[in-house]
Amino acid sequence: MVLTKVVVFFSLNLVLIAIVHGHPPIFPTPPLVPTPVVSPTPSNGGSCPINPLKITVCSNVLLLLKLRINVPETEQCCPLLRGLADLDAAVCVCTAIKANLLGIINIDIPVDLTLLLNHCNKTYPSSFTC
Repeated sequence: MVLTKVVVFFSLNLVLIAIVHGHPPIFPTPPLVPTPVVSPTPSNGGSCPINPLKITVCSNVLLLLKLRINVPETEQCCPLLRGLADLDAAVCVCTAIKANLLGIINIDIPVDLTLLLNHCNKTYPSSFTC
């Protein structure tokens, strides 16, 4: 009698194990989707088609402009922004400022961004907020 109960117990366990391992889990886990690393960009509709790290060359230009020193003709900031629309240029410089890629500590974002964009013959878009 005891032997029969033990055999039935182990048989049921084997059947249950086979059933559980043969079927997908009752509550499947959702697949892990990696979240992309996104640069901090404003949500005003523009985009920055160039690498924000390249905008670091604008820090020297901005520093010279803030100190009211003539910027040399060989500066490399404006050629980077030349082919961009005003909004895209503003997004690029804003992204670099917010990521502190320019390395300038005391920065007044709207004023300095406007100063740099104006120097590069770009207009700060009135609907844009950095």
